[in-house]
Amino acid sequence: MESPCILLCSIDSNTGYCFGCGRTRDEIGAWTSYSDSERSAIMGLLAERLEGLERKPRRETRRSRMAREREAL
Repeated sequence: MESPCILLCSIDSNTGYCFGCGRTRDEIGAWTSYSDSERSAIMGLLAERLEGLERKPRRETRRSRMAREREAL
């Protein structure tokens, strides 16, 4: 099962989004019960959510690492 979790779990009190993955507490809690299409729809929202956060993760995220590796090809 695909997951956006990067093990940097901290919820932004302003937006309700996790600083690491961009999901809400409810989305994190229900992740395993969602269908593949529901998870895919949420995954499509995460990059935009993360861009709107004031504080950024202090380490490279899985998503950014994968993008960097794709660019290198």
